[in-house]
Amino acid sequence: MTTTTAPRAAARVAGAVKVYGGGDTAVHALDGVDVAFPAGRFTAIMGPSGSGKSTLMHCAAGLDTLTSGAVWIGETELGALDDRRLTLLRRDRVGFVFQAFNLVPTLTVAENITLPLDLAGRRGDQEWIDTLVDVVGLRDRLHHRPAELSGGQQQRVAVARAFAGRPDVVFADEPTGNLDSRSGAEVLGLLGRAVRQMDRTVVMVTHDPVAAAHADEVLFLADGRLVDRMESPTADRVLDRMKAFEVRT
Repeated sequence: MTTTTAPRAAARVAGAVKVYGGGDTAVHALDGVDVAFPAGRFTAIMGPSGSGKSTLMHCAAGLDTLTSGAVWIGETELGALDDRRLTLLRRDRVGFVFQAFNLVPTLTVAENITLPLDLAGRRGDQEWIDTLVDVVGLRDRLHHRPAELSGGQQQRVAVARAFAGRPDVVFADEPTGNLDSRSGAEVLGLLGRAVRQMDRTVVMVTHDPVAAAHADEVLFLADGRLVDRMESPTADRVLDRMKAFEVRT
């Protein structure tokens, strides 16, 4: 009999609880969530407003702390780290792409891409960075500054920057929120190619069924709990599932 082993988790949470406030006004943003984000996969997190999806991402990425429960990046439990080691872990092993591009306006595209490596005093792998530049299609823009780029091009710089240090996992929080549909599709395609062609790991929070359809799997949260998951999603299937939340409420 053959046995299969679960894929290695790039990040995971166990018994994740996050409570804001106290007493009668306490809000349980996360209410006992257990989930692993497999390495080499593109996972989307969806749910109604207030479902806890952004809180889950921020806690899994080490940007916020849990009230109780545990978080791992690879085999490293974040709760065991002091502030300095947590900062180093986020810098060296986690990448971020946000709705706001967060580029440094005085730096060129090339300098923005390598900024995390430069801050860490690391040279980086030039062959890897060259490959990233080609994947995001910015070879002819390397000496431009952000103000000379379109919104879609700026977000492509942010994607390349997130992957430049070969992190264990890249967390993307509404990465297409400030983009038109065409630029958004380009950025989502880049994230997908990074996973499938470059063996990277992406966890994305989104409210957009079309964006979620680019992922390998969608996790659905409601009221701070993981309530469903969908493999090989399509925009129509995701939209139907989200409508079910509206009917329930």
